[in-house]
Amino acid sequence: MEFDVVIVGGGPSGLSAAIRLKQLNAELSVCVLEKGSEVGAHILSGAVIETRSLSELLPDWKEQGAPLLTPASDDRFMFLTKSKAITLMTPPQMNNHGNYIVSLGNFTRWLGQQAEALGVEIFAGFAAAEVLYNDDGSVKGVATGDMGLGKDGQPTANHTPGVELWARQTIFAEGCRGSLTKALFDKFDLRRDCEDQTYGIGIKELWEVDPAKHKPGTILHTVGWPLDTQTYGGSFLYHLENNQVAVGFVVGLDYANPHLSPFDEFQRFKTHPAIRPLFEGGRRISYGARALSEGGLQSIPKLSFPGGVLVGDTAGFLNVPKIKGTHTAMKSAMIAAEAVAEALGHDGGSNEVVAYPERLKKSWVWSELHEVRNIRPSFHWGLWGGIAYAALETYLFRGKMPWTLHHHSDHLALKKAADCPKIAYPKPDGVVSFDKLSSVFISSTNHEENQPAHLKLRDAAVPIAINLEHYDAPEQRYCPAGVYEIIRNDDGSNPRLQINAQNCLHCKTCDIKDPTQNINWVVPEGGGGPNYPNM
Repeated sequence: MEFDVVIVGGGPSGLSAAIRLKQLNAELSVCVLEKGSEVGAHILSGAVIETRSLSELLPDWKEQGAPLLTPASDDRFMFLTKSKAITLMTPPQMNNHGNYIVSLGNFTRWLGQQAEALGVEIFAGFAAAEVLYNDDGSVKGVATGDMGLGKDGQPTANHTPGVELWARQTIFAEGCRGSLTKALFDKFDLRRDCEDQTYGIGIKELWEVDPAKHKPGTILHTVGWPLDTQTYGGSFLYHLENNQVAVGFVVGLDYANPHLSPFDEFQRFKTHPAIRPLFEGGRRISYGARALSEGGLQSIPKLSFPGGVLVGDTAGFLNVPKIKGTHTAMKSAMIAAEAVAEALGHDGGSNEVVAYPERLKKSWVWSELHEVRNIRPSFHWGLWGGIAYAALETYLFRGKMPWTLHHHSDHLALKKAADCPKIAYPKPDGVVSFDKLSSVFISSTNHEENQPAHLKLRDAAVPIAINLEHYDAPEQRYCPAGVYEIIRNDDGSNPRLQINAQNCLHCKTCDIKDPTQNINWVVPEGGGGPNYPNM
């Protein structure tokens, strides 16, 4: 199938690119590939959205019925100890006046409707599994994965071959740690002049709470307990409409203690005496997790290459101090679309669209990220060092420091298990805290069991010989879905790694945090994974 532009990923950035392309030239043929069962099925975020990019893309979004229903009304920021909650001054970057608390999944579904109304073809349930190249080495497009392969890789009776989608330009909007984007990094050496990306894992639940406790528009962020002061992270708690509350926890994946479990830290957080009462008597509706690209400006790779560009979170435009990335991801995609449309009009081929990164560096996205570039890496000095440095940058220097702080590779941060204290997590109470498997159940995650594993080990001996021996098998804890499990004989002998791939939430944490980078996450059959209803 041939198109002018193929877009890999039906999230906010991919759909923004598609809409802008059609606004600029209705004659362009534009296709969006989405690996989820529907647009929005794999979308998960807090989320509080800043509407700057949306207003630039679709100025009449209110009249068009965009699902931005709950204006932010009350910002609170607290430091937690084990038993107390101390109110802190809310940093200016976290001032949400004029923003909206949303379900990003529902917002993305609405964007998909706007794109289709303009003539964009959206193929949901089709995972882009391979980058295709022309004879000159430029990107030719992508191929979707085969459907109906058995675990042995052989076709079953339900086999359907993948499809090649050729394009004059291909826009990669895969989200955090995109599997095809990783291949492009290597093919075109796109990370040569930038720092390693650093990540966080965000874990979220959606609750329906007692109407008497519900305060639409209320926003709460916390730092401190249950994390120690050397581990980056914190919580968010947002009151949406319809008595719903989004609650979540983010842990920086540069943490050092291999005994730490981000999932269990989140469950423990909800038991805090300042947090627990909100959820008592309520009902947990949904659960999910995803990784976040936290590196900011210094970790942005080269964005263009012959035949394609990178946009959104696959490149890494999250503004960490704001705890927002949707507006920057959308704007990056809009700028890319404008440059691609112009290039196609001029040369009509697969040349490199160098105008995209040039224009991006002149945009408000670049200025916004430049101003806050040092805040996330300052937390390598711990919670109090990071807060002190962030205050200096924010109030005194206003982002105009003449230096740039550096990041470190997350997978190299783990210390040996024997050198770190074990963490005793309380058992879930089934009221406000839960186990992993019951959580995965309400994510509506599903994979066809008889298919090749999409979690691949480069060396089958490493999980026991290195991960278990030196790090006490940290994949059992950093995965928020119980995918990785050490199985032993009844007498405790013969440990082996069992991979429960059907549980996978597609968060990519294993691909990021594995200490030897032995786990390679690739796309499963299209349509597999979570089916988030309102996340």
